[in-house]
Amino acid sequence: MKLPPFVKVFHSDRYDLPLPDGHRFPMEKYKMVRLGLLKEKILIEDQLKEAPEASEKDILRVHDEKYYHAIEFGTLEPSEQRKIGFPWSEVMIKRSRASVGGFLGAVNSALEFGVAGNLSGGTHHSFKNRGEGFCVFNDFVIAAHKLMAEKDFKNILILDLDVHQGNGNADLCKDTPEIFTVSIHGKSNYPYHKPPSDWDIPLEDHTEDNEYLKTLEKVLKELSLKNWDIILYQAGVDPLKEDRLGKLSLSHQGLFLRDEMVLSFAKSRGIPVALGLGGGYATPIDLTVMAHLNTYRALAKVFN
Repeated sequence: MKLPPFVKVFHSDRYDLPLPDGHRFPMEKYKMVRLGLLKEKILIEDQLKEAPEASEKDILRVHDEKYYHAIEFGTLEPSEQRKIGFPWSEVMIKRSRASVGGFLGAVNSALEFGVAGNLSGGTHHSFKNRGEGFCVFNDFVIAAHKLMAEKDFKNILILDLDVHQGNGNADLCKDTPEIFTVSIHGKSNYPYHKPPSDWDIPLEDHTEDNEYLKTLEKVLKELSLKNWDIILYQAGVDPLKEDRLGKLSLSHQGLFLRDEMVLSFAKSRGIPVALGLGGGYATPIDLTVMAHLNTYRALAKVFN
């Protein structure tokens, strides 16, 4: 099934971040997902938009200026750079800005057309003055603050279904009542210190499709009691059973149904929804790519 022509999908894989041999982050998945969307004819080339680099102004609404400039000029302490998990390079800073810019583009497009996506991002482990867990700048919280500043939004939902709790989201939004953070994640997984989100739903190891989807159904029912301005959806696929960094046991069909439920919730209530790609570390990598493609198959099914 094809995406309807109004759906725009942003990408930043023109920045090929060089990583050491054996690095566990699957950087190649981004290009594979983009090419897979085209090969499977889920979308056409015209629907793909190159992500612009986010402005310093947008990033500094959320992040500390000292941290921003340390990233920009490569002057982070080595221990802080190791926490991020990527070696510093000029490509790293460009890719990080573009990842945020792509999500900002997806948010703007979602406001206009109802839904849009970014083929990177979901960098929910980034804090005000530090990054960790492969996250440099926090795209979702930057987007939320831009909406607050420029659209006067007061009811922004960050729905984080990555297998890892969004500790950066939780910390950055703890004193911001306009942003409501929800995280359904693995209880025993990284991060091992989990600042409280507005609503955390920790799941036991090896949770399977049935239990997960019942939990999500209850969450969505509760969330339906409020009128949201927009949903920022972290559609991480690392709850997949085969994921190296996961610990949950969802199938590809379970993840498809998860995405279908979230997107149907948004569409049925007329709530714009912007998607971030989120995590995925399965071996072989084709399993991760398949799961990300299924997110867009679910989008096509719901919005056609």
